[in-house]
Formats: sequence, structure tokens, C-alpha cells
Amino acid sequence: MDTNELPVFKLFFVGLFATDTISVEPTSPWRRRICNESRLQWEVEVCGEDFKRNMAHIDPQHWCNLTHFISEYHLFTLCTENKSQNVNCYWPNPLVESYIIRIHKHFFSNCTLEQVVWFDPPDDTLAILILIPVFLTLAMIALVVWCSKRSDILA
Repeated sequence: MDTNELPVFKLFFVGLFATDTISVEPTSPWRRRICNESRLQWEVEVCGEDFKRNMAHIDPQHWCNLTHFISEYHLFTLCTENKSQNVNCYWPNPLVESYIIRIHKHFFSNCTLEQVVWFDPPDDTLAILILIPVFLTLAMIALVVWCSKRSDILA
């Protein structure tokens, strides 16, 4: 090995051996930033006002159809996420969630769909849906048995 390559070789193994020294000097503690909830409340209100202003341009009878307001809702969600990060809060957090729930109650409270009631199909349809797979299974079994009996003739 060339002596010029030794320092590079050593760099790959620094810290792998018990004889290497470990720095135990204190490091500056990581300072966790505190979430400013009062400012977040104000910032989220700003996002909500923008959303309300945008929703005012949409006919209220279209408020239950997501395709009519998806871009406005996306902007609102993005705004709350950015504002949360700006004031050192995680997202979503209980404060933002409660505000989003208030927005939903205000705009989308009448958007619940009717409960779908499931009915059994008529007896004739049900019998056909059951018998078709049964007969297909029997036909496939019969075909396999018939072909296996004829294998000596076909070979």
C-alpha cells in the first residue's frame, strides 16, 4: 500500500475501534422552539377568513360537491399548515383541528348523504347468480375427468 493512501484508508475506519478517542465535550443543547398557540389562533383565523371569502364566490348549493371548491379547500389546508410551521407548531394540532371542524360545521353541515339501504335481489336473480358458478364448476370437473380418461387416446 502506498503511504499516500494511508490517511484516506484511516478515514474510513475512524471510530470503529475501541482505541479511538471519543469526544465527550458538552455540546450546546438543541433548543426546542415553543409553539405560539395564541399567534397560531390568529393566523388560522386569517386562513379561515380567506377561505370564507373564496367560498362566497361559490353558489351555496354547490358546497356539497367537492369538485366546485377543491382548490379553495386545498389553499385553506395549505395555509393552516404553513401558518402552523411559521409559529413552530406541528400540523395538524388540536387547535387547528378544532378550527377546521368549525369551518366544516359552517359550510358542510348539510352535506350528509342519505343512508343507503341495501336490499336482497329478487329470488330469480339470486338463484341465477348462485347456480351459474355451481354449473361452471361441475362442467370444469367433468371436462378434467373426461380429458384424463382420454389421455391414453390423445397421447
